[in-house]
Amino acid sequence: MIEKILIVDDSPVSRKIMKSCIPEDRGYDLFEAGDGQSGIDKYQELKPDLTFMDLTMPVMDGMQALQEIIRIDPQAVVVVCTADVQMKTIFKVMNLGALMVVRKPINKQTIDEAIQKAEDKLKNTQQ
Repeated sequence: MIEKILIVDDSPVSRKIMKSCIPEDRGYDLFEAGDGQSGIDKYQELKPDLTFMDLTMPVMDGMQALQEIIRIDPQAVVVVCTADVQMKTIFKVMNLGALMVVRKPINKQTIDEAIQKAEDKLKNTQQ
């Protein structure tokens, strides 16, 4: 079951939009980080059930952060949210361990689908 969600994106506007797309009635605890390195630090501190990760960020990009989070926790559930939907990018992040890629601009439906897919994965790993 998902309780904690970490949103890693350098844009405060994107983080706000993401938060507005996550259903409020499910009582998720939402946390934020503004770059890949901060995302890794927050991940280690919080151990979120689901992480939404942007790719283009300062300090450390999302691809490097994804790789490090998966190295730290191979069971991590990370959904990449990006405007870069080139097949090579999607292929690379999926190979690094992302659960799925969601195209920006995001909306409630795509975030709902991502949360459902994350819930399904967590159920399967707990069995």
